[in-house]
Amino acid sequence: MTGNKLVDGTQSQPSTSSSLSRSQRDVPRAQEAIYNYLLEIVKEWSPEDVLAEFKHLFIHHVNTISSHTVPLLYEIVFANQEQEFRNTLKRSCYILINNWDITRSHRSIQQLIQLFNDPILSRNTMSPTSQRLRSWIRAFIKSKDFQELQLFAARYEEREHIHWSQRYASYLLVPQYIDLKNPIEQRQAARTLSKQLKDKFKFDLAMYTARSETTSPAKSTYKNPTALGDEALRLVKLIVAKRGMFSYNNFANIFINQTQHLPYSDFKKSLQKYLIFSVEHHDYAKALKTQLAEKLAVLYTNRDHQVIDDALLLRTCNRVIDYLTTENQAEPASLFILLLSHGNPLTLVIVLLKIVLICKYSRTHLESRIANLVSYYQECPEEECKWVINFFEIFRVIMAIYTENIEFNLVNMNPSEKNLSSEVKLNQAIDAYRIFSQPTQRLKSEQSSSEPDEVEPGLSEFDGTDSSSSMSTSG
Repeated sequence: MTGNKLVDGTQSQPSTSSSLSRSQRDVPRAQEAIYNYLLEIVKEWSPEDVLAEFKHLFIHHVNTISSHTVPLLYEIVFANQEQEFRNTLKRSCYILINNWDITRSHRSIQQLIQLFNDPILSRNTMSPTSQRLRSWIRAFIKSKDFQELQLFAARYEEREHIHWSQRYASYLLVPQYIDLKNPIEQRQAARTLSKQLKDKFKFDLAMYTARSETTSPAKSTYKNPTALGDEALRLVKLIVAKRGMFSYNNFANIFINQTQHLPYSDFKKSLQKYLIFSVEHHDYAKALKTQLAEKLAVLYTNRDHQVIDDALLLRTCNRVIDYLTTENQAEPASLFILLLSHGNPLTLVIVLLKIVLICKYSRTHLESRIANLVSYYQECPEEECKWVINFFEIFRVIMAIYTENIEFNLVNMNPSEKNLSSEVKLNQAIDAYRIFSQPTQRLKSEQSSSEPDEVEPGLSEFDGTDSSSSMSTSG
């Protein structure tokens, strides 16, 4: 909504009460005044007017409608606090992004990011204050903060024009919303967008698999949402068929029931067997068994005589996820490299799935580690890292099938093929089946996520090294 216009065509100021006298001014108050101003105008003005005001304030830092906002920005500059300026700029962006997402002004989010391409930022100026501001903004554009900000605009770009890593933006957003040091606006925006992207993928996957065999490719309006090519449909069928014959959900429930009263030392041995069970490749099963046994043997040994509880289960599952993905949140773990370099990525994905099925609260931690891996490989050209991209694709397909609120089912279109009792038979007959999908009726508590700073009860007994990963996630 556009703000009120005066007779001379200028725009009226919002009636903010946050202007500061010289004696009262300090950086925190200046920041709060800027946030309040942006919150007010984003609700009252049109997106075009808000973008112009943002540009005048942060890019050109002149001629804002409100006469007190530029001096507020100068308070931060005169204090020579670059980090506080960056925090102010970042939070201001997320205030606008959150509000525009609510009103579905998605184009405005793209335009906001595009403001940072203004050529004025690279020009020299005689003003020391302007020069300092421009250098700070240029540094911000090169920072991780700006890369995170760009994720909110990338979703609206044509799929063919985005970097391959942007296909996994739903995971790249996870570290943003679990980081308690980020402003609440950023965490809310990241959480909302991550869920929207997951919902879109599972919907597109359901539509593609359901319609791909009922309409000709030329007439189908649903594109393959994966990068797996024509094999995507067959993979989904095989996964769904194996779920029916050999349910990982059922095995997870059996494992939980059989281990809930075990001492922790016995639980770790059972966990190792549970994760390795059904790993088809003997060499990889042996490697998994050996390395997991070594890791688990020394894990939380001071708890070995304690009966397993939810907090200890969560902490253990998170550690095993680290062993299988990245232990330092930067480089791939040795087990990750081993299982992917010479093996089938499906093996590793299934092991990770089995962890989430016995501890749903570990899913956020897992997705955060997937984000670490995407970030590690994103500098590689797509042609050079197809092997790891294949893993990411299979991972999100399996997670959509097993842990989301859409149920995939196979229907036999060839009545003569009734017995799928063997793996060979399944592979031969799978083309006779079609996929149908439908929403599942799940409890509200399983469909919604806890707030970003909520942790599973009982974690206070441990150190806080990964409390940011201890949240429930939507199914």
